[in-house]
Amino acid sequence: MEPHKEVPEVNRNLYPHIEPYSTGFLKVSDIHTIYWEQSGNPGGYPVVFLHGGPGGGTAPSNRRFFDPEFYRIVLFDQRGAGKSTPHACLEENTTWDLISDTEKLREHLEIPEWQVFGGSWGSTLALAYSQSHPEKVTGLVLRGIFLLRKKELDWFYEGGAAAIYPDAWEPFRDLIPENERQCFISAYSKRLNSDNMDTQYAAARAWTTWEMMTAHLHPNEENIKRGDDDKFSLAFARIENHYFVNKGFFPNDSFLLDNIDKIRHINTVIVQGRYDVCCPMMSAWDLHKAWPEADFRVVQDAGHSANEPGIAAELVAANEKFKNAIKNRGL
Repeated sequence: MEPHKEVPEVNRNLYPHIEPYSTGFLKVSDIHTIYWEQSGNPGGYPVVFLHGGPGGGTAPSNRRFFDPEFYRIVLFDQRGAGKSTPHACLEENTTWDLISDTEKLREHLEIPEWQVFGGSWGSTLALAYSQSHPEKVTGLVLRGIFLLRKKELDWFYEGGAAAIYPDAWEPFRDLIPENERQCFISAYSKRLNSDNMDTQYAAARAWTTWEMMTAHLHPNEENIKRGDDDKFSLAFARIENHYFVNKGFFPNDSFLLDNIDKIRHINTVIVQGRYDVCCPMMSAWDLHKAWPEADFRVVQDAGHSANEPGIAAELVAANEKFKNAIKNRGL
């Protein structure tokens, strides 16, 4: 990793809370309608925020990574998530549908090209979207790298991360009878797609709480409580599980790494927490080795969440780096 040539005194602090200047709903299929919003500067440089999960939805705090005087900040809830409808719907809900929706939204907002920002599943979608439409992407900020490979899913859902969080793992494990524990993703799929809503909700709470308890280096009680929110956890668990059962709808395990040449020219910053248990650093490291041209930043005292201080600081700094480069180009 090369020493970073930083602009002196680059801002690393989250920006103040702001409200959107426009919001709307875009019908993207016969079934799905997605919520979108814009905040910051209506005439500013466009950036799109791709949320995690899949199924996590956006939050007002997502706007704070970007300078609102410089950026035109676009957030949207992916199919079935957040304010998008129908809620927690798995029909016509694939990676390729989300890529298509991202393009439909860009065209709807009349944005020729934009910077793309995504963490966790958002990094997966950002890579897949930019590989499909490299000419529309001016820069990438990626956090908590998730390449949706079997070894990553096995690590988190089949007992690897349990070595670090046995206390959080046991409630997740114990929802499933011993004779079904050979594959927890499949066992949860059965319950998350049950005809009995009580069964769905119980599985969704357990699935979501497991992830929320492991997402921060220091436990975050507010985050953990999201597992008790039935509306949030149902979409989060059902959609995540649906994508993981289907291996991200990618044709092979190494699809995203195999297609790096399509985006190698795009200016990119990768931010990774050293102690990320949800998306362990092996994936960011594999991406870094496949793509050494990207600026790779490891936060030594952080886990997975974008809201951890060290990660948030690097994400803001990455956007500032792009902002200063764009200003210096006179765009």
